[in-house]
Amino acid sequence: MAWTTEDIPDLAGSVAVVTGANAGLGLESAKALAGAGAGVVMAARDQGKAVAARDLIRSEHPDAALEIVPLDLGSLAAVRQAADRILDTHERIDVLINNAGLMAMPERRTRDGFEMQFGVNHLGHFALTAHLLPALLRADAARVVTVTSTAHHMGRAVDPENPHLEGRYKPWRAYAHAKLANYDFGIGLQWCFDDARVRASSLIAHPGLSNTGLQATTVEEGGGGWMGTLSHWFASTTGMSPADGALPQLRAATDPNAKGGELYAPRFVNNGPPVRRPILRRVGRRRAIDRLWEVSERETGVTLDVAVGA
Repeated sequence: MAWTTEDIPDLAGSVAVVTGANAGLGLESAKALAGAGAGVVMAARDQGKAVAARDLIRSEHPDAALEIVPLDLGSLAAVRQAADRILDTHERIDVLINNAGLMAMPERRTRDGFEMQFGVNHLGHFALTAHLLPALLRADAARVVTVTSTAHHMGRAVDPENPHLEGRYKPWRAYAHAKLANYDFGIGLQWCFDDARVRASSLIAHPGLSNTGLQATTVEEGGGGWMGTLSHWFASTTGMSPADGALPQLRAATDPNAKGGELYAPRFVNNGPPVRRPILRRVGRRRAIDRLWEVSERETGVTLDVAVGA
């Protein structure tokens, strides 16, 4: 039988942090986790949408324990502030879903000067995970789920000499670059957990083709060109609902049988029920992940050292 939210175990007493919980996959993830009894920290940039999302969840789950924390992944200072606020009120974190993201937008920079897609999709989440590491390691068996995309297959490993694609920017190239960084981060974080012999796990998920509004935003901003228009058309006509698209990351976050280092995705690549998919071997992955860590720590000024955190 296909895995659904009905298979989520009782999460009473647990704490989950979901980035981008104000809409789309993040909203559906927060709703499902709260419905299973978890206390959910809804980390989001748009506070108006976050409040509306919280009210929507409570209309379905009146007793839901929900907390809104402002989070702008495009600002390292704001990421630090969000992490501090979460740590001030939660001694431990059982689930962190690095879900928020941007897709195929015109070239822009974050407040710290990073290429926007790499800065928000990867570097912001890298810093947030590092800041929250002490609370994650205090949980019995925390899970970090990082959301990637099938576009990671088109990405190239980060170049330490030009991580922000100076002079090489194209919207879809930058998106694939950032999504490969998400993919490699999830794998690399599990290696760190293994090396430190901690019980925390890192998993990856991708939603396939889901009609979340991400494609519509790409078209509105004019960064995706004809590919953006085509992607929007496919998402609106054949894409899964946000609720179905969120199932892979929810399974990765909650299935008792899921293990660190695994990838969860739709059965038929971009559609279908959530299943475990193989992590394909790639020549040079170790070197690519080592470089990703080097660049991420250098650019953010944040060290992600599980051994120290433990």
